[in-house]
Amino acid sequence: MKNISLVLNGVLIVAVGVLYVLHFSKSDGTTVGNNSDVTSGAAGEYSVVYINSDSVLSKYDYFKDIQDKFQEKGQKLEKEYQNRAQGLQQEVNDYQRTVSNLTIGQAKALEENLMKKQQNLRLYQESLSQELLKEEAKMNQELYEKVTAFLKDYSASNGIDLVVKYNQGSDVLFATKGMDITEQVVKGLNEAYANESANPATVASDSTIKK
Repeated sequence: MKNISLVLNGVLIVAVGVLYVLHFSKSDGTTVGNNSDVTSGAAGEYSVVYINSDSVLSKYDYFKDIQDKFQEKGQKLEKEYQNRAQGLQQEVNDYQRTVSNLTIGQAKALEENLMKKQQNLRLYQESLSQELLKEEAKMNQELYEKVTAFLKDYSASNGIDLVVKYNQGSDVLFATKGMDITEQVVKGLNEAYANESANPATVASDSTIKK
């Protein structure tokens, strides 16, 4: 019988997807402010700024924390899988060592049992992969919601009509430095996260009221 693989393929997916393009339409009655970081359109009717999403991710404390937790969970699940896989491998080794002393019927029964356990292990591996993929998707969604919620409030307070993602690979080919609000966004996000961490009860209460 072939040895059963102990490799947990494709389970530890650590990277979290980058932010989507962030776009907010101007609300009715909103007046464009005179913020020095805001660039107005040709007719003076719209203001556009940008953020570097890579910088936001690398400096956002919330992202660092959830990434660490995700890695820890992935390592825990991998260890659980490895323990099961090693146990099955030991059974396979025992079978190979004693098969010559077994009757044909006994050997066949053991082989069928080992094959069934191998299939169950494969299904368990797939379930772990799906669990981590769902966890990653949930983290991405929560990250997206936090950043876009902050940008929506920031835009309303500073007379901004459009926030775009500007870094290598984005559709924006050029933008002046004065349009870059990455530093302000990172500072604001980290302050909000620190406050949320220090006052979880208040945040939970606010969330309940909004619902």
